[in-house]
Amino acid sequence: MKIKVLITLALLLSLNVFAQQKFNIKNYGAVGDGKTNDASAIQKAINACSAAGGGQVLVPAGHVFLAGPFDLKSFVELRVEGGAKILASADESIYTKSAFRENKGEGTIWIGGEKLEQVSITGTGIIDGNGISFMGDELSDSYVLKPFNVIDPRPHLLTLIGCKKLNIDGVTFQNSAYWTIHLIGCDDVSISNITLLNSIKIRNSDGIDLDHSKNVRITNCYIESGDDCICLKNRREFEEYGACENIVISNCTMTSSSCAIKIGSENMDRISNVLINNCNIRNSNRGIGIQNRDEGTVSDVTFSNLIIESKLFSDVWWGKAEPIYITAYPRATANNKDAGWRLPKGQTKGKVGAVKNIYFSNIRCTGESGVYISGESQDKIFNINFDQVSVTVNKTTNVSGGVYDRRPSNVEGLVKSPIAGFYFENTGNINLLNSEVIWGLKKPSYAGKAIEQKNVAKLRTVNFQETNSTF
Repeated sequence: MKIKVLITLALLLSLNVFAQQKFNIKNYGAVGDGKTNDASAIQKAINACSAAGGGQVLVPAGHVFLAGPFDLKSFVELRVEGGAKILASADESIYTKSAFRENKGEGTIWIGGEKLEQVSITGTGIIDGNGISFMGDELSDSYVLKPFNVIDPRPHLLTLIGCKKLNIDGVTFQNSAYWTIHLIGCDDVSISNITLLNSIKIRNSDGIDLDHSKNVRITNCYIESGDDCICLKNRREFEEYGACENIVISNCTMTSSSCAIKIGSENMDRISNVLINNCNIRNSNRGIGIQNRDEGTVSDVTFSNLIIESKLFSDVWWGKAEPIYITAYPRATANNKDAGWRLPKGQTKGKVGAVKNIYFSNIRCTGESGVYISGESQDKIFNINFDQVSVTVNKTTNVSGGVYDRRPSNVEGLVKSPIAGFYFENTGNINLLNSEVIWGLKKPSYAGKAIEQKNVAKLRTVNFQETNSTF
């Protein structure tokens, strides 16, 4: 009998300890009326959870918690319940911490954290960046960006630096005024089952940016964003974190006014060992883009089992409806607005690294332009492989075409040209196997050849077809 009592008491104690590891932000003063700044209360709950050795910080259902900046802590799970929302305050004056260290002109940090471990953001609730509040006038396909003095107050939604073992699952991230999920120098990351809904009119509203990060898995996500949906890069401000490598992206659906999946353009190190599989890209400007502009390299990247639908947007957005795009040119010089902090310190002219060992397999493209690959010289882009890649070129918008876009670079940005199904310029060896170009029923007036090549070291084609659509 005594043994049973002792076991029962032990179980009760263990359950009580477990219960104590839940930290409801309402118990720390959060009001949740959508008007009161609850950042202090959220921070108190996070700090208490961390001090207790870790646990779950609960954002309860039925409330909108307006908040200014706050920081996550190690061993903390931020749990946003279904029916709960954390909403960024629209008060620009409270956003003062730069998202890029001494470079203060590219946004601030809202939800942040540095050198953390075992951090999670989970639940089926909403984290809302209140992005429209930070915009200027609305245009037909974008918003005017407000002028600022030194610090651009637009908050990045989530910025985590030098963190290990991150888990982001289930939450809806929306309405970011700048980048949404920015992971810098992070290692061992899982992002799954999230919905990310930004206005397709907000410039710089990237979805997920992996910056010098390693061993990352992004799966089963739905992303809409004005700028790139998923972007791999190596920013100069964080060069101590090294390469961006060992990345897997699968089973995602994306829409972008810029590029759905982009590698670059900021890349001062190495991006390698990347697998992108089973993704659906809809109604986007660019589908896939490898855009090298700095001395870093891109290598060993495989894209497979993709459906890509692209269309033309205005010149506000980089890209001209290319379903697949690879360019390697030095970025614009220091007196150009696209350079700024991106050139090496003290230099006024940059150089570009190589893009090599890139594989495209079983990809179906439909849009208003074709595949575009162009480099500074043959040694900058080589060993590019296409197998079972179908490109259908068909006019679907009233936006003018017949232009290739090489922005931002130290060469002519917008180049007028007939648009080929596959365009190769200044490259090393390219293999084009079991692939095709299909001209749609609304074949563009600016359509060129099925394959256009200029200064290509070696182009090998096997079982290539050009046809006209009959339906």
